[in-house]
Amino acid sequence: MSRFTSRLLTWYRDNKRDLPWRGHPDSYAVWISEIMLQQTRVETVIPYFEKWMKRFPTVEALADASEQDVLNLWEGLGYYSRARNLQKAAKIIVEQYNGKLPRNLDALRKLPGIGRYTAGAIASMAFGLDEPALDGNIRRVLARVFDVNVPADSPTGEKVLWGLAAKHLPNGEAGDYNQALMDLGATICLPKNPRCLICPVMKLCKARELGIQDQRPVVRPKKKTPHYVHAAAVIVRRIANSPHVLLAKRPSKGLLGGMWEFPNARVNGDPAKELTQAIQTATRLKVREKEALGTVEHAYSHFSVTVHPFRCQLVSMSENQNLKWVRVEKLEDYPMGRIDRQIARQLI
Repeated sequence: MSRFTSRLLTWYRDNKRDLPWRGHPDSYAVWISEIMLQQTRVETVIPYFEKWMKRFPTVEALADASEQDVLNLWEGLGYYSRARNLQKAAKIIVEQYNGKLPRNLDALRKLPGIGRYTAGAIASMAFGLDEPALDGNIRRVLARVFDVNVPADSPTGEKVLWGLAAKHLPNGEAGDYNQALMDLGATICLPKNPRCLICPVMKLCKARELGIQDQRPVVRPKKKTPHYVHAAAVIVRRIANSPHVLLAKRPSKGLLGGMWEFPNARVNGDPAKELTQAIQTATRLKVREKEALGTVEHAYSHFSVTVHPFRCQLVSMSENQNLKWVRVEKLEDYPMGRIDRQIARQLI
């Protein structure tokens, strides 16, 4: 065992975080937590994980659930393809593996939504296999301690970092090793202002020795993210003496797949002037604008958007299976992205 690994594990035994999925007897819980933790902070994940395990306590429960129930429970975590892939994988596990996650690394990686990192994390933490893992926290720790001077998000950088993670992995303790690296990155080796003076591997860290902690990991320059403007139609009518609003269901694949939204369309100029034509072209709905409802903004991983919702009167509509009249008081039952949820809450 290297000095780096020895010091890391000694620190971890006394300082590991108390997380609801750690020490859980079911590999299913480890899998769910790892998918939720992708690009999401631990503090955000914990309440979602606890609700999820109550609602879908087993692989079978998840496989049997409706997509709407799954997306509803996931709402707010973002990256909704993760939820859809979880259910796809659950169905495969039930059909092919009798409801138990496969212990084989290659079989794990064939499941939807499980890549190299997630497979390694599940294999080491749930099954005790000697497999490395490499998430954002681990990348940062290894890049600093061993002064990796190639971009961590490049193929070369990935190869170097995976090699370091495997080189220092202790036989029989991979689960603790991977979680120790994650905890060190999350609590001490922070992206900004790392707490070097209390770091258990401070004396081994080459980046600290050179005073370049803030320059590691090296990352490739980010491209400028585009910004889009949309106009949305909020169409309310009374049906059976109850206010209903017209929603559209997004395609199953792609951004926010399977979620519900207010009919909308991208515009290039004044949203108020372009609203009716843009909505008709995109959705085949003819509407008449009544009033503006302000603006809603949100930044996704690769672009940002500003949506201008307008209360509208419906003039005519063609048959469209993706459109549905929903009682206003039932809007919470329909999974939505953040923008549409903000609009919906203006109506309740």
